Amino acid sequence: MELKEQANKKVVGFIGTGIMGASMAGHLLYHGYEVNVFNRTKSRADLLVSKGAVWQDSPKLVAEQSDIIITMLGYPADVEEVYFGADGLLQNARSNAVLIDMTTSSPALAKRIEAEAGNRGLMALDAPVSGGDVGAREARLSIMVGGSEQAYNAILPLFMLIGKNIVHQGEAGAGQFTKMCNQIAIASNMIGVSEALAYAKKAGLEPSKVLKSIEAGAAGSWSLSNLGPRIINGDFAPGFYVKHFVKDIKIAIESADEMGLPLPGLALARSLYEQLISLGEENSGTQALYKVIFKE
Repeated sequence: MELKEQANKKVVGFIGTGIMGASMAGHLLYHGYEVNVFNRTKSRADLLVSKGAVWQDSPKLVAEQSDIIITMLGYPADVEEVYFGADGLLQNARSNAVLIDMTTSSPALAKRIEAEAGNRGLMALDAPVSGGDVGAREARLSIMVGGSEQAYNAILPLFMLIGKNIVHQGEAGAGQFTKMCNQIAIASNMIGVSEALAYAKKAGLEPSKVLKSIEAGAAGSWSLSNLGPRIINGDFAPGFYVKHFVKDIKIAIESADEMGLPLPGLALARSLYEQLISLGEENSGTQALYKVIFKE
């Protein structure tokens, strides 16, 4: 079966229906895809099921009944279990299936998945995303893709339903390496955003007015414009969990160490986010870093 014919069947498996995955799967449903779903906490898939998704009791069942399978999980260990376990995707996927891991995970693991998929007559893409809960809801995620150009071209119409900035970065693992670049930039930027707003408050300024001035200039960034207002309003609910961001920082530092590249800014961000976790904020959004910078 040709990949494009496969995509036209519109049978997609989606594993991981959390803050971002639920919105992403919802867009596929809206655009006419048949979607099989699985999540460790079943209740998080209830809304999707009410909209027409089909609940499956395991990744194995998703694999057996889907032609394209997307995973959006928490940690590399979760990815390894879902792909390599006896009841996992690689063992149970249909012939010619395409496996797409959109978790932010290890580049080395992405390469392992692609190699094993090839051994089994499957195709695999690593396609982590950026844009947070807002980008997922509004279908304007940035999608960074690693894997074969053939698989990328076949799946591109699907990616276009959940993202706006979609770039094929290269061979397997390239998507994950690119996402690490994204996380490295965000890590230091969040320190700057938090310190700027803390400084504004200490100086007796109105932070929302300060934000209006600086976000349109050279200091402007996605984090400043989208997370700055949340900080000002005391909204530290997760668009992206602190615990997952610390996981990403760890992956980036480990891969940088392997390349012999020191990243002092990222090391500082790691220490600050670890302080935040020690305050019990692991399930807060990344903007909660402000609580470490500014203490009432």
